[in-house]
Amino acid sequence: MAQQAMPVRTPRLGRTIGPEPSTVSGVVLLLPAGDEASTRRPSPVMATASVRSLGRRLARAGRTEGLAAHVVHYRYRGWNGSEARLARDAEWAADEVVRRYGDVPVCLAGLHMGARAALHAGGHEAVNSVLAIAPWLPEEDVAAPPEPVKQLAGRRVLIVHGTNDERVDPELSFRFAARAKKTNPDICRFEVHADRHGLTQYRDEVHALASDFVMGVLFGRAFARPVEDALAAPPPLGLRMPLASGFGIARSQRAG
Repeated sequence: MAQQAMPVRTPRLGRTIGPEPSTVSGVVLLLPAGDEASTRRPSPVMATASVRSLGRRLARAGRTEGLAAHVVHYRYRGWNGSEARLARDAEWAADEVVRRYGDVPVCLAGLHMGARAALHAGGHEAVNSVLAIAPWLPEEDVAAPPEPVKQLAGRRVLIVHGTNDERVDPELSFRFAARAKKTNPDICRFEVHADRHGLTQYRDEVHALASDFVMGVLFGRAFARPVEDALAAPPPLGLRMPLASGFGIARSQRAG
């Protein structure tokens, strides 16, 4: 019996989170978590829940600047080896931003497997920055090529990882950042002490850090001092920057 053909699917962008700006000056593309291998269609609710709260925080912070925040809906749930489907969908989404909004800066913001997709697709010409939260990265294997880093040249990159991540060894993201730092000085990495994979214990601080970074890279707002220091510090200091308890919370309360 002939093998059944894979269904033809297309990625898509979700609606703008929050009120749509009259003039879009920058875009953040939110890349949800995924699976290492799966040809199933992602659940539209389950897949995006992990990034929508971050998207709402970013949309509020960038409302006056003309920020459009979109969730990327993947074709398939899995990365699927050399097919790198999630990264391809992230590249499609960056193309779609150019088609819709023209020449505006784009930040790819991903979680878990979506963070891996953001790092892979960071070389797209419209992308000026990447935010990778608890990135899923493969175990290092001498028989397999290492995760690419050259595509990140000229981009500002922030990696955030919990030190007690039970699903992904945080040392993998540190070693990735160390390799990338050799060719791209504009990369930093924050460690969330004692937090686990979901970064729920310090979610407010993580979202405040993400907001500070995205507003800085897309609209030129001044970075908070810890972010500025992390970008400027030589390795390993700028790649093991501790995220302080309460980071950004007082500022967001004043803004609210």
